[in-house]
Amino acid sequence: MAWNRGTMKYPPGEASALDWSIAAMVETIDRLPRVKAWDGARAITVIGEAVWWVTIVDATMVRYHPDTYDRVLADGDNRDVIEQTLGGLRFVRNHMGHDVDHVDFVRAASRRRGSAREQIAVWTWRRLPCPTLGVLRPPAQEWELDRYQAYQQQLADRPVGEAFGRARRFLAQAAAAAGAEPEIPVPGR
Repeated sequence: MAWNRGTMKYPPGEASALDWSIAAMVETIDRLPRVKAWDGARAITVIGEAVWWVTIVDATMVRYHPDTYDRVLADGDNRDVIEQTLGGLRFVRNHMGHDVDHVDFVRAASRRRGSAREQIAVWTWRRLPCPTLGVLRPPAQEWELDRYQAYQQQLADRPVGEAFGRARRFLAQAAAAAGAEPEIPVPGR
C-alpha cells in the first residue's frame, strides 16, 4: 500500500477507466516481443490478452469519445488500414475460444535459437474460412462478415506484432487527444 501511495499519479478515484485500460493494453502489447515461442501456452495467452485490451480500449473510445476518435482517425494516415485492423481484431475477439481455438488463429514462425523468430510478435495470423453466420440476424451477419473481411485483409498472413503496433499507436493517440493521461509514451511522436 505504501508503494501504491508513493507512486500514484492521481488522487484516489481520479484515474479514469480509460487511463487504466490504455496502460494495460500497452503493457500487454509491449510483452509480445519478450515472450518466446517455446512457451506456447504463455504466448497464446498474451496474444489473447492483447486482443482483449485493444478491443476494450477501442470500444471505450468509440462509445465515450466518438468525436475525438473520428477526428484522430480522419487526421491520420491510412484510415482504412486502421479501421480494418481494429475490425479484424474485433473478429478475433468474437471468435477466439468460441468458434475457433486460440491456437488456430496464429502460426508460429520457424524458430532458430537466438533469432527474432523466437518472439511471438513475428508469428502470423492464419487465413481462416468464413464463419457460419446462419444463426445471426441479417444486420449481425453483415457486421460479422465485415469484421471477417477486415481480418482477412489486414491480419491474415501478417505478423501479430504489426497489427498490435498499429492499434497501439492509434489508440494511444486517440486516448491522449481525449484527455486520458496514461503514464506511457505515445509511439511515433
